[in-house]
Amino acid sequence: MGQKLNINDIKKLYPDEWVLLGNPVMDDSNLDVTAGIPLFHSKDKKEVCYIGREKTAAFDKITLIFTGTFNPTRKITGIFNRIG
Repeated sequence: MGQKLNINDIKKLYPDEWVLLGNPVMDDSNLDVTAGIPLFHSKDKKEVCYIGREKTAAFDKITLIFTGTFNPTRKITGIFNRIG
C-alpha cells in the first residue's frame, strides 16, 4: 500500500491528471479532499476508472480527483432552452 500524501504533494507529483485516491481525507465541510493514498493516475479519466478499479479492494473509501483546472469541453444545455 502506498503512502498518504497531502493534496499539494499529489498535485505536484501528478499535474493535470486524474488521480484515484484510497482512504481520502476530507476538509471540515466534506467538500474538498485534503489528503489520500494515490492508487493510480493518468491523463485519461476512463483509464483511471477501469484500470484503477482493481486497486481499490483494500480500501473503505475511494475518490477520483483532477489535479488541473477543469474546463468542460461540452456545452451544457437544459430542457428550458428547447421550449419555444
